[in-house]
Amino acid sequence: HTWLPDAHVQAPTGGSVILAAVLLKLGGYGFLRFAMPLFPWAARLVAPTLAVFAVIGIIYGAYCAWVQRDVKKLVAYSSVSHLGFVMLGIFAATEGSVSGAILQMISHGVSTGALFILVGVIYDRRHTRDLADFGGLAKVMPAYATLFVIVAMSSVGLPGTNGFVGEFMILSGTFVSSNLGVWQKIFALFAATGVVLAAIYMLHAVLKTFWGPVDKKENEDLPDLTGREKWVLAPLIGLVFWIGVAPGFFLHPMEASVESFLSQWGDRAAATGTAEESHILQGGIPEVEEPPTEGDDADEEEAAEEEARLAPTDDVRVAALGDVR
Repeated sequence: HTWLPDAHVQAPTGGSVILAAVLLKLGGYGFLRFAMPLFPWAARLVAPTLAVFAVIGIIYGAYCAWVQRDVKKLVAYSSVSHLGFVMLGIFAATEGSVSGAILQMISHGVSTGALFILVGVIYDRRHTRDLADFGGLAKVMPAYATLFVIVAMSSVGLPGTNGFVGEFMILSGTFVSSNLGVWQKIFALFAATGVVLAAIYMLHAVLKTFWGPVDKKENEDLPDLTGREKWVLAPLIGLVFWIGVAPGFFLHPMEASVESFLSQWGDRAAATGTAEESHILQGGIPEVEEPPTEGDDADEEEAAEEEARLAPTDDVRVAALGDVR
């Protein structure tokens, strides 16, 4: 949330696309592939805490995006918010939430990558990304405005687009999760506010950029998208609707992996989750039995000899039995 927006602003368009579509997913992949399988009990123990940070990231990123004047920085902070959903879904650890988190990583790469391309297109023409320098571009660049609105709505999570499926699965999975203690419904409720905030900051950007009069002379003769630019964006727009309308094509191949991950993680957590390990993870010190010393061994031997000396022999037992008779 500190370095990412500045990195996006300073990077060229291609660098921002690679950073958003590929590199930002390595953290989520690392949790799913390494951190949680290797340390299952620790991951289960800290899951509610990390869910709190995920929800904070969702809301914080959305509020920061809302107040940005630079369009590229707005998209960068929206990435912070969207990846908070990914982390929440992973640590909710239900089949729906984990599948939704993986799908959300794919959807985020598609939508945010397309947004950075579109921001780069307008920057090449106007050499500015300040929202105050635009207005009324829907009249001047109708094709550009249409594609930008489509991708913006997918970032918001409009039903029928790719952003809706992953976020809905994450929220519904979090709502019924047993891995987040008694707070799962609270987490889902606060995370849902991120969807509302996303609609606010994205619609605000669309309004400032495309609606209203063309009151800047530099915007009057801007060329619309070229054929090459349309062909670059066409596959991404296709994926926006494909994932949104037919998510099963992408969810079915990951079902076995998600089930295996959850079963292995749960089994390992149960196997390693002893009371002593839990005590250690919570900051306690395990009780260690002190090894016996040489003096203790000698005392034990003397006690055994004394017990053997005082024990009655067989002759004594027989005599005692005769007296009783």
